Amino acid sequence: MEGLPGHPVQRPGRRAGSGPARVWLVLSGSRRLVVLRHGRTADNLAGVIQGQLDTPLDDVGRTQAARVVEVLAAMMPALVLTSDLVRAGDTAKALGAATGLVPVLDARLRELSLGTWEGLTSSQARDSHPEEHAIWRSGADVRRGGGETRREAGERAAACVREHLPSVAPGGLIVAVTHGGTARAALGVLLDLPDACWVRLVALGNACWSVLVEADLGWRLEQHNVGFTAGDLSIEPGR
Repeated sequence: MEGLPGHPVQRPGRRAGSGPARVWLVLSGSRRLVVLRHGRTADNLAGVIQGQLDTPLDDVGRTQAARVVEVLAAMMPALVLTSDLVRAGDTAKALGAATGLVPVLDARLRELSLGTWEGLTSSQARDSHPEEHAIWRSGADVRRGGGETRREAGERAAACVREHLPSVAPGGLIVAVTHGGTARAALGVLLDLPDACWVRLVALGNACWSVLVEADLGWRLEQHNVGFTAGDLSIEPGR
């Protein structure tokens, strides 16, 4: 397993440059959080912006979910949280079946609401909302199609994780099944990154995940965009 080609797993604590990396202390009994993106849908394959449209997994997506479950079930999660949209819910159900856990549905893990952009391809969104599209492409946190900002989605998803965290014993693992945009936004909030830096996080591929671990200074990113190689599974870029 590895990150997508060209985007290997990053391990914070090591950085390029001459100075030593800042050391974060991982506490004894630290809990871990896996942020998992759902498997592929037909709209992912077609390049359609889904937002909160409730589209199901396609055949590849179901295969992805089954393969990912083999890995995550072995990590023995204590709790599985999931978006209530079917593409995430079905991914979570596969994990629940393998672990005996009942996934907890929470609408705060839904994808960003993208308003009038939903159902469009990126080129269609550019043609119908040229100014808004240009601002978004610049990296600004624009309210696309009258929907949500990245910050709003990240705050709600992070609130979901924080609310459920005390129910997991020290050393336990939470899996949160969500969507590409919300996953990146939640990571930005949980890692306390400046908003302008969020776009530097590679979007999770379908059925790929990130791992965060509790440390003395807050959450630490331990792994990012982990998944199977293209030869094992078909993995689409984040959307």
